[in-house]
Amino acid sequence: MKMIIDSLLLYHGSIFRVDSPLTHIGRQDLDFGPGFYLTKNHQQAVDWAKTKAGRKAGAKAILNVYEFMSENFLTSEAYRTLIFNNYDLQWLDFIAQSRKGQKPWISYDYIEGGVANDSVITTVDAYVDGLINAEQARGKLINERLRNQICILNQEIIEKYLRFVESIELSD
Repeated sequence: MKMIIDSLLLYHGSIFRVDSPLTHIGRQDLDFGPGFYLTKNHQQAVDWAKTKAGRKAGAKAILNVYEFMSENFLTSEAYRTLIFNNYDLQWLDFIAQSRKGQKPWISYDYIEGGVANDSVITTVDAYVDGLINAEQARGKLINERLRNQICILNQEIIEKYLRFVESIELSD
């Protein structure tokens, strides 16, 4: 059997060094549930770490870097994965269900897709509140650049496929 070892660098912006990530300790109402959140986008993680540090007096922005054995993970059939490649109606319905407390993420181990950030949250909220329909929401989301997030909901994935590389204290 051929061993696949292709890996990918992932980032977690925080105010803490996170060398041993845990799942299921986050808030239930996040986009993809209470897992450990990462991104493929270095600058996005840096920006998030600085935002978090700015909200807490005396906090330092920390960029945590991980190596993810992505090919080994993605070729495994042991885990239930969901990947959204666009801000589309499937993504929107998933986020709306999460915001309504319906826990659509409960049957998944790994979810990847767009962040419901400042540029799309108004559309998401209007859809959730029934102020716009699905087609109107789709029209507003179609040109948005996808801001990547990965949520690992199964601790076994972290233990098998995610390796802490380093934590970097970011300057202001």
